[in-house]
Amino acid sequence: MGTPGPLEIGLICLALLLIFGAKRIPEIARGLGKGLREFKDATKDIQRELTVEDSRRATYRPQPPAQAAPQPQAPPAQPPAQQAAQAAPASDAAASGPTQPPDRTPQS
Repeated sequence: MGTPGPLEIGLICLALLLIFGAKRIPEIARGLGKGLREFKDATKDIQRELTVEDSRRATYRPQPPAQAAPQPQAPPAQPPAQQAAQAAPASDAAASGPTQPPDRTPQS
């Protein structure tokens, strides 16, 4: 079975003309043209996305994390007031009881 010759193409065109009519054939051709254009645009978009994705993969290569020895951490620095409070033994503060200012009577 070979390619259709001019006689077969003419018969197909005549059949289409009889089936659809002279007014409908241009509308059908326009619809087919729009459909083919949208299909081509969609395939170009997909190809563009794939090439962009491939180029990103080629340029981005994650590096493995560096294995460094763990560093000892120093204790956090405290303000001098807290250091002095921690330096005083807790038993001295508990033994003396709550501290209150001495009673002062107003002198007249």
